[in-house]
Formats: sequence, structure tokens, C-alpha cells
Amino acid sequence: MTGTVLTEELGDGVRKLSLNRPRRLNAIVPELLDDLVEALQAADRDPAVRAIVLTGEGRAFCSGDDLKDFEAQVTDEAGTTAYVERIQDVTRAMVLGDTPVVGAIRGWAVGGGLEWVINCDFALAAEGTRFFFPEVSWGLFVTGGVTDLLPRLVGLQRARDMILFGERFDAHQAQSWGLIREVVADAALLPAATDLAKRIAALPPGPVRDLRRILARPAGAGLEAAMAAETAATVRGFLDPATAERIAGFG
Repeated sequence: MTGTVLTEELGDGVRKLSLNRPRRLNAIVPELLDDLVEALQAADRDPAVRAIVLTGEGRAFCSGDDLKDFEAQVTDEAGTTAYVERIQDVTRAMVLGDTPVVGAIRGWAVGGGLEWVINCDFALAAEGTRFFFPEVSWGLFVTGGVTDLLPRLVGLQRARDMILFGERFDAHQAQSWGLIREVVADAALLPAATDLAKRIAALPPGPVRDLRRILARPAGAGLEAAMAAETAATVRGFLDPATAERIAGFG
């Protein structure tokens, strides 16, 4: 662990994982991916942990890929594929693991950050939170199993619209579409997410695990197939010289 993800026990079987790059709005770098996968897998291995609260330090949940780190991410096809697969490993740990994840989302959830919202079992958002997918406008593609999971949450037409056009939407829109369970005041966000996680943790663990596995079963092979296709599309985008120019213009 490199310190890009903080761990805190909240009691009653709940562990909080906090993305910890607040000066960069918790933007994604390889170290954060490694730390988050390790933290999620460690929670799965610990029988005392019955639910996770996932949040971000500072004023944003996660602003997506760190644009300042773009050139370091894009080396050759093998290196780029390994980087994108590590992004997909976070989704595998969240969606296919045994421990329910409650997202406590504030500020911005952009790109990969929005993907992780979709990967949560439940997500609560603070008033004023904004969401969007910028990837297609840069020449990239979504990851996180979004092409499989998002249409099942919001319907095919809305999923297509969200990914293709990348328009920004707020927490109340996200709630009305089924992405967010509840919108709360910023000061109430962590307490509300913790209360929900403790409700889950208080349930008998066997049925909770079984429900997650059964609900994930329709995704199963479909999720892996979707992520494989997403990885290939994202790698093609990363290796396109025009993508770097578009991202430089955005940053």
C-alpha cells in the first residue's frame, strides 16, 4: 500500500476505504489502482468485515484518470493493456467479491470515478455532486464493466446517451435514473452511508453473500466479455496519437 487509499474501521463490521489524492481530486494513477484492489481484497479476506464504505478524501470522490499522468500510462500496447486491466481489476474486486460496497459520493464522479459508483451495491450522493463520462470525447472508451452494468441500471437508450455524449448530470438526476439510492446534505453523507453499511453488516452474512453472487451471476461471463471488449477499445484509444492531443486540450 502506498497511501493512496486509507483504511478505517467504523465499527459493527464496517470498514471505510477512502481514495486519498485530494489535491488531484482523487484522480486515478497506477498506485491508487493497486492500493484499491489490495484494500478490497483484504476486506474480502477478513471475516470481521461485513460491509465497506467507499469514499474520497477532500472535495471530490474521483475525477477519473489523472491527465498529468497520461504519458506515463501510455507506453506500448503491452504496458497500456496492463494498466487498463488493472482498472478492470477494481471492478472485479467490487462486483464479483463477497463484501457489499456502499459508496459515499461527493463533489465529482468522473470517468473511472463514475464507473466505481456503478460498481457499488448502493451509492449515496451529497447535494451538488456532478457526474459524467468524458472518455468518448477524448477518443477513449469506458471501462469498469459499464457497457454491461449501466444498461441494466438505466436502460439501453440512456446508457448509450450517457457514454456517447458525456453530458454532465447532478445527484438528483442520478437518483431518478437509479444510479444513486439517496441524495443527502454533504454533512450527512458519511453518517448516512455508514448507517446503511451497518444495516447490511447486521444481516446474516450467508444470505448477503448468496444474494450478491446470484445477482452477479447474470453479469458473470457477460461482465468479463464486456470488460475484455472495453479493454481492447480503451487500449486502441490510448495508443492513438490524436487522443493525447484531445486530452492536452481538455487539461
